[in-house]
Amino acid sequence: MAYFKKLGLFAAPMALAAGSAGMMTGCGEEGVPGVPGAEELMEQCGLTCPGTGEGVLGGNASISGVASVDAFFGSVVRLNSVTTQVTGNIQAELDGIALSLGLEKGAAAAEIRTALEAKIAANVEGGLTIDFQPPQCQVSASATVEATAKCDATVEPGMVSASCSGSCEAEVSASGEVSCEAEATVECKGTAPNFACEGSCEGSCELEAGAACEGTCKGGCEGECSVENADGSCNGQCDGQCTGSCELTAGASCQGQCKGECTYTPPEGQCEAGASASCKADVEAEASVQCEGKCEGEVTPPSASAECEASAKADAQASAECTPPSLNVAFEFSAEVSGDATAEAEFLAWLEGFKGRFAALLAATAKADIVFDVAADLGVAATGAVEGAVSAAAEGDLSLKTTVGLGCALEELPIAVDVTTDATTELTASLSAAAEITAVFGG
Repeated sequence: MAYFKKLGLFAAPMALAAGSAGMMTGCGEEGVPGVPGAEELMEQCGLTCPGTGEGVLGGNASISGVASVDAFFGSVVRLNSVTTQVTGNIQAELDGIALSLGLEKGAAAAEIRTALEAKIAANVEGGLTIDFQPPQCQVSASATVEATAKCDATVEPGMVSASCSGSCEAEVSASGEVSCEAEATVECKGTAPNFACEGSCEGSCELEAGAACEGTCKGGCEGECSVENADGSCNGQCDGQCTGSCELTAGASCQGQCKGECTYTPPEGQCEAGASASCKADVEAEASVQCEGKCEGEVTPPSASAECEASAKADAQASAECTPPSLNVAFEFSAEVSGDATAEAEFLAWLEGFKGRFAALLAATAKADIVFDVAADLGVAATGAVEGAVSAAAEGDLSLKTTVGLGCALEELPIAVDVTTDATTELTASLSAAAEITAVFGG
């Protein structure tokens, strides 16, 4: 068998198995009548590798029988599935946008971009801008610990935790206190104290007096307004003082009362009732915080064998949940459309549907970026940590079944690497297609 040529230590046990065929009558409780040949006997004893397409390509991760090695193959199987899901989500949003523009489902990204630019140019003067914060992607730190423990028996859940390089979800006590490590910053998200948001406000900002509006001014504008309602009130960007309410650009500050969701740092480490909290690591200092909840950033599993750390991190990142961002759209109707109630209504209705598709596309591409990194990391792990683990295991006292299993793992590794390579190729194509659409708005 070809896989035994890859590691000479496997050759002796296999020769022993072949030479012992005449002394064995079977593997089951009742035995196998007669004395079959070595190949047949090995198959009856379960001492064979998965056939073509029956390993990771067939969704089977039980290759070697060694937990830490098969955990890697399990990660590759999940990568294959998640890649299909993510690229499918991106294609679904592209198809939805294409259909809204009168194109066929499956239209090329460049064709969609051309039609999108034509749609905007026909209805808008001076272009259409979309402001948004990057989609939030969260990874379960506790799931990362559990995955590490299943792979490495020396890791005990409850005794260790993962680390988060970004912001980790934290518990808020009944009194509003939040416990974070000394080097982490407490951050609250919810209704600001007395609606005075000392941070970024997402949603509506009620302006008590004339003030600059970082978003869409709704009401009076002491200056030039990019979009006006039929009654002359402002419903766009105001280059002067806005008197009324301001639908804020994501991450903007509020010079009034924040009636939306405020993200702020409390002076005494206490959040308001009902607020959620997180412990935020200093990104500039490349710091991290111990995390047991959801991490917005990169999760590092607890210390374990190299192959287990690789598979646990891959599983965690691949299961990340990315939330579509809120969008703030600003534009001014063209002279041909302005004042035509039907034309304005038709464009606004299309725009509302497009905003939903575009936000979902942004979330899908954020997830695709993460999965792309997972594929690249697994490809490196296959020829590093996993191959090293197989070689190290082969140096111990092994049963014949384990010996064969490790040989099968070496045979399957190149196939696993091909899966990771194919995944990066698929994801690159999908990300490039999505980039055609985001480029229209400078993304």
